[in-house]
Amino acid sequence: MTITTLGRTVPREFRSRETARLFATFADLAEHEREAVIEQIVVLNIQVAHAIARRYQNRGVPVEDLEQVACLALVRAAQRFDHTMDRDFLSYAVPTMTGEVKRYFRDHGWTIRPPRRIQEIQSRVIAEHKQGTVDGRPPTPREIAERLELDIDDVTEALSAAVCFQPISIDQAVEADSMDSLADFLTVDDQGPQDAAEARALLAPVLKKLTRDEVRLLAMTYAQGMTQQQIGEAIGVTQMTISRRLTRIIARLRGELGIDLRAVA
Repeated sequence: MTITTLGRTVPREFRSRETARLFATFADLAEHEREAVIEQIVVLNIQVAHAIARRYQNRGVPVEDLEQVACLALVRAAQRFDHTMDRDFLSYAVPTMTGEVKRYFRDHGWTIRPPRRIQEIQSRVIAEHKQGTVDGRPPTPREIAERLELDIDDVTEALSAAVCFQPISIDQAVEADSMDSLADFLTVDDQGPQDAAEARALLAPVLKKLTRDEVRLLAMTYAQGMTQQQIGEAIGVTQMTISRRLTRIIARLRGELGIDLRAVA
C-alpha cells in the first residue's frame, strides 16, 4: 500500500496507526524493500516535520531551509527507529527533528553571535516573555529570571539578543511616528576616529554622574541599537516610559555639558 499524503492533511490517528503497520512489515522484507517502506513512512509524517520547522520561522533563517533540516532528521529517525519496541514512532522522531532544527538554527541563525550561554537560554527566555503575566503586561527580566532560575543579567542579555538574528535595516525609522531613518544620521567623515576620542573624553566625567540604570538605557539605545519598544519589553515598561526617561537623561547630559537647547533648536 503506497501512502500519497504529500500536500494533504492526514488525521493523527490514521498517521499513527498506518506508521505502526508499516514498521510491523519490516520483519518480512528485504533491505531494498525496507527502503521503500521508510519512504512511505517519511511521506506519511512529513507534515509533522514541517510543523516543527515553522515554530522557528521569521527568525532570520528561511523556513524552507528549516523544513529541509527537519525532513532529513525525519528520514534518519525512520532509518534508526527500533520497530521491535512498544513505542510510538513520533515519540522518538519529534525530539530528533526538534534537536536538529534547534542545532541548525543555533549555528546559522545568528547575524551577530552572542555568548554561548546566552544562545542556550535565549529561546526559553523569549518563550517565557511572550507568555505574559496574569494582568496582561510583559514579565520583567527579574520575573523571568525567577521563573527559569537564571541570573537576571543573563536574562536581560538574552532579551536584547533578539536583534542578533536579523540586523536592523538602516531604512528603519528612528521612531514609530518619525519620517527620519537611521540612514539619515549616517555620514562619511574622515575625522570620525578623532571626534569619537574627543567625545569619549568629554562625556566620561558626565556619564559617571548617571545611575547604573541610566547608563544601561543609553547603552541599549545607542550601543545595541534597540528601539524604545524593544527596550520597554526587555525592562518591563511601556515605550512611552522609555521615551520620557531618555528625554530626561539627554537633557541632563546637555545641561552638564553646557549645551543651550534653545541655541541648538
